[in-house]
Amino acid sequence: MASPIAADVPASWRRPIKQRSRLLRRSGPPHLRVGFAHPSEQEFARFLDYYRIRWVYEPVAFPTAWEDGRVTEMFAPDFYLPEHDLYVELTTMKQSLVTPKNRKLRLLRELYPDVNVKLLYRKDYQQLLAQAGYGYLEVQNIKKSDIEQILISPVELETRVRALARRISRDYRGQGVVLVGVLKGITFFLADLARQITVPLAIDYLGVARRSGTSQRERVSIVRDIDYPITGRHVILVEDVVNTGLTLDFLLTRLREREPASIEVVTLLDRPSRRLVNVPMKYVGFQVPGDYVVGYGLDYRELYRNLPN
Repeated sequence: MASPIAADVPASWRRPIKQRSRLLRRSGPPHLRVGFAHPSEQEFARFLDYYRIRWVYEPVAFPTAWEDGRVTEMFAPDFYLPEHDLYVELTTMKQSLVTPKNRKLRLLRELYPDVNVKLLYRKDYQQLLAQAGYGYLEVQNIKKSDIEQILISPVELETRVRALARRISRDYRGQGVVLVGVLKGITFFLADLARQITVPLAIDYLGVARRSGTSQRERVSIVRDIDYPITGRHVILVEDVVNTGLTLDFLLTRLREREPASIEVVTLLDRPSRRLVNVPMKYVGFQVPGDYVVGYGLDYRELYRNLPN
C-alpha cells in the first residue's frame, strides 16, 4: 500500500483535527482527571506531573491518508507538551515490534515537517519512569515473581505524605504535637511525615504484641510504652495499616486514660473492608484492598520493608 507523497497532498487537507476531550473530572491531580486508553499513559502523565511539565492528552489527530478528498486515516500522538512544542508517542512493546508505528511517524514527519514528534520506546519510557521512582525494583535478591503488583509507587507515597503533613501543620498551627508511632511498620512513614510537618513536634513509639485470647485485652498488649508525657498535649497516633480496628481501639483507650488535650489518628493504609470496630481516623493516606501488602516499612517475616513501593 503506497504512502502519499507530501508534495501531492494539498496544504488545505493537512490540517490537524481537534480531538474530543477525555476529561473525566475537574478536581485532583491532572493525571487522575483524564480517561487514558492504556495504564502506561497514566504512568507517564504522573511522571510529567511529578516534574511539573504541562501536558495535553491526544489534543489533535493528524490526517495521513485521503480518498476523494476525504480523510480515511489519522494519527493522534499520545501527548503534547506545549512548553516544549513536542508531541510524544509511547510504545511499551519491544523495539523490534514497533515497525508499523515507526512507519506512521515517518509519514507524519513527511506530511507535517514542522511538527516536532518523538517516539519513546519501552527502554526510554522505563528510564524516565525510574527517575520518578517507577520502573523495576532496585532491591537485590528479590524475585520478580515474588511481587504480584505495585499498588502505590514512590511518587504517590511522597505526594500523599506531603499532603498529610500539610494538613496536620494547618490543623495544629500555633501548637505542638506528639507523634506516637506504632512499631515497626511505621518506620519510613513516620520519618517522612515528621520531616514535612512544620509545627513543633515530639516523637515517641509504642510496641504492641498480638496473641490469641478470649478477650480484646488478652489479644493485644503494650510491650513498649511511650516515654514522653502526653497529659495535656495534642497527640497523633501514627499507624501503618488499619484492618479490623481492634488494636487501634485498644491503643486509643489506653492513651486517653493519660488525659491528652486531644488525640487523632493518621494511618498510611486503611482496609475498611476488614473493619470490625469503628475507630476515628482523621488522616488517611490510601485505601487498599484486602490483599497482603509489603514495602515502605511493611514486611512479611521481616522481609521487604525496604521496598520503595
